[in-house]
Amino acid sequence: MSSVIGAVQAGGDARPLVILVHGLWMSGLELGIIKRRLEAGQLRAVIFSYPTLRGSMREHARSLLRFARAQRAQTLHFIGHSLGGLVILRALESEDLTPGRVVLMGTPSQGSRAAREIARRLPFGRRILGPALYQECIEPADIPPRQWSGHREVGVIAGSMRLGLGRLFAGLEGEHDGTVRVEETRLPGAKDHIVIATSHTGMLLSAEALQQAVHFLRMGTFQR
Repeated sequence: MSSVIGAVQAGGDARPLVILVHGLWMSGLELGIIKRRLEAGQLRAVIFSYPTLRGSMREHARSLLRFARAQRAQTLHFIGHSLGGLVILRALESEDLTPGRVVLMGTPSQGSRAAREIARRLPFGRRILGPALYQECIEPADIPPRQWSGHREVGVIAGSMRLGLGRLFAGLEGEHDGTVRVEETRLPGAKDHIVIATSHTGMLLSAEALQQAVHFLRMGTFQR
């Protein structure tokens, strides 16, 4: 079951609404800082919570779509961190929601080497990753390149600060955020892509990441 954490529903409020979707091993409480900062900047925000270690990606996407349809907003945006971005993409592949934009933060759109190594090396690796992440990033072994062909403009934020648990399990060459490689975040069909100096988890606290996200939601491009 999905839930709203600190949701604000103001009838007749014309401010854009942002739905925040958390990543693996999180509950949504971690997005509280982003939520407060968005609301301080004249945006409304709600958090979609889902059980990352239980349920399929299809189930999570359907729950998010139902949650989004229940919101009252003239403009409806989405920000997803890591696995949360994949849930958003799946939910919005075919949708009829209020217009808006999407920002993905550290989302492994092209699979995750770190996740594959965790699943391979640890006897309980598949269990701690959950079925949704396993389906999207590991199975099948040869994941075809994901592309975005939906109606919404999508912006992708990747990190280049190499601090994260992913380094303990996989050799992450090139630029990465400690968990996800920059190349794994690239999404053909997305409107814009930017790399900033932050780690995977650090994106949740990064003022720069949020500033870039808000700029994209408002303008359709990142600020350079």
